[in-house]
Amino acid sequence: MTVFDQHLGQGRAEQLNQDCHCLALNRAQLRQQLANEPNGDSLIQMICEDRPYLISDAAVFVAEASQKKQADIIAAIESVIALPAYQEQVLAYAPASAQFQPKASGVFLGYDFHLDQNGPRLIEINSNAGGALINLLLSKAHDACDSCPCQLDFPQHAANAEHTLIAMFRNEWRLEGHLHPLSSIAIVDDQPQSQYMLPEFILFQNLFTRHGIQAVICDPSELTFRDNKLRHNDTVIDLVYNRLTDFALEEPGQQILRKAYLDAAITVTPHPRCHALYADKRNLTLLTDPEFLDNIGVDAAIKTLLLKGIAKTILVNPQQEDALWQQRKHLFFKPAKGFGSKAAYRGDKLTRRVFSEILQADYVAQTLVQPSERQLQIDAQAVELKLDLRNYVYQGHIQSSCARLYQGQTTNFRTPGGGFAQVVVVPQSIDTTATT
Repeated sequence: MTVFDQHLGQGRAEQLNQDCHCLALNRAQLRQQLANEPNGDSLIQMICEDRPYLISDAAVFVAEASQKKQADIIAAIESVIALPAYQEQVLAYAPASAQFQPKASGVFLGYDFHLDQNGPRLIEINSNAGGALINLLLSKAHDACDSCPCQLDFPQHAANAEHTLIAMFRNEWRLEGHLHPLSSIAIVDDQPQSQYMLPEFILFQNLFTRHGIQAVICDPSELTFRDNKLRHNDTVIDLVYNRLTDFALEEPGQQILRKAYLDAAITVTPHPRCHALYADKRNLTLLTDPEFLDNIGVDAAIKTLLLKGIAKTILVNPQQEDALWQQRKHLFFKPAKGFGSKAAYRGDKLTRRVFSEILQADYVAQTLVQPSERQLQIDAQAVELKLDLRNYVYQGHIQSSCARLYQGQTTNFRTPGGGFAQVVVVPQSIDTTATT
């Protein structure tokens, strides 16, 4: 007989995250995969040598019920973001470029969660979440454990996983009304050759090339706009895969790209409107405000799911200085338009000087949700690393999930043993059939 119990999976996942010290990643296999890529030697150097904490050797165990709950929270958020009343509210404080409404959806939304004793809690949404292709790479280079209780199935990515990603970009192109095939992509970031995620840019370039799409990696300053065409040197660019953190395309170096985008001469994904609707931290104050949710007609069940599944977030108001300071140990402060961990602070680590700067800036304060932990053996020592979970989402559908391991206040890719890690789902069922 098979018994289903969500607490069974949760308890076993917690136990495995503490007791399993197996090395899930096969480094030799990873190197071989990279060697088979164009620029393979450079990728090996960048991923395996220069960035030793980009990827973790360990897997992270997550209960099946927790994965299901994350999917439910994501679906609830997507349903609210689709409401005209919600969009009207968030676009009222969005930058000018977000008022333009393209037809493309926006690739690689990242829904980031912490796991506490009450289940998963969303801490933020990112509109150009990195790491999806790094994690696809990791999924092909793992060793099954054969000597400890963690003998669970690693996620088996379908053989068409790459085709799914390519289909996403081609769909963005078609959504903009183009009938001819997507033929060229520019992967754009500020000074991409100096970016920590450069190896992923190269992996994307290789992926696009394998599927017959010409791809370049460039700084936005390398682009020109003439004859209503965005160009890189003599190549006309069909689509920009946007990895910039100037989400509104406001900085001087983005003005050529901004003009081409606002003139509807180029497909940009993800785009300013996507960031405004999903990733502006101020949006979380609305998604955790029961009065606002009632006013825009959110269903009671969805409202309950949001209030329980998203870390409570409020706008930082200088008039509430004393109350915020007194409550700071239970809060996490984030810049409203920020990304990643830049200028984000745990309240219990704040100095008065930094707190006064936060009061004068555009910040939100979020209820601190302590991350769960993964114990590893590093140099024969047991070390506790914090973890968060990221779901890569396109048009409301989860494409893949990963974990990130770290020490310190936030994810940093600077922690021995840390980095992107594969997720192994622990089932909530057990076969109790007696065997003889």
